[in-house]
Amino acid sequence: MKVALIQLGYADGEPLDERRERAAALVREQAGHDLVILPELWAPTGFGYRGWEAAAEPVDGPTVAAIASAAMDIGAMVHAGSIIEALPEPGPDGKSLANTAVVVAASGQVVGVYRKIHRFGFAEGEPSLLEAGTDDVLLDLPGGARAALSTCYDLRFPELYRRQLDAGAEVYLIPAAWPMPRVAHWSLLGRARAVENQCVVIACNTAGTHAGVQMGGASQVVSPRGEVLAEAGADQQVVSVEVDLGEVAAYREQFPVWADRRL
Repeated sequence: MKVALIQLGYADGEPLDERRERAAALVREQAGHDLVILPELWAPTGFGYRGWEAAAEPVDGPTVAAIASAAMDIGAMVHAGSIIEALPEPGPDGKSLANTAVVVAASGQVVGVYRKIHRFGFAEGEPSLLEAGTDDVLLDLPGGARAALSTCYDLRFPELYRRQLDAGAEVYLIPAAWPMPRVAHWSLLGRARAVENQCVVIACNTAGTHAGVQMGGASQVVSPRGEVLAEAGADQQVVSVEVDLGEVAAYREQFPVWADRRL
């Protein structure tokens, strides 16, 4: 499977409509890839909390529509990153917004909708504004492998990935808006999730600076053996890599760690 990670860079001054057009154009440039992935909250910005309510939209709103159109143009599955979703009705916490990741097929049809379970901000930011997701979301990738969805801060909670493993995950798709001061954690945790679950990790971060926060970049693809197959720098970059999905089953058979699992 040929994968492109679009490590989109942006700053606060860029109008949302222009950023949508630019992101869709970058997707269209990835013709020949089977899967394209964008970062978390690239449209409303990852740390621009004050603008989230104004930028909120439904899953069938303009951001996903722009990426779905680009996906159809190149005939590829596209993980559109995440949006601030305007929920149809308030959730259990009484909030009407969510950080929602969306995946579209090459046909443009939405095939995966994941609401971020672990909200970053320590009672501020995401926890104060957004409903938490509750459900695991898995889907079939081109080539047949099962992929599980998660987003950014989720990466710090290994129990989520073990649960997804038990549900059949072979690949983890992880968009993020992870800041530069903690980017070493981002890289380390991505490799850890790959090794401990013998899964492929495809993790796409953001570049640039917004709301005064410098983003970390360092998007990466990690094999089930823990080998970094490709890694970006700190600036906007598109990473293209061939991923052997058959390696997951082969390595699990070669190194059958699950036979010794007791807890």
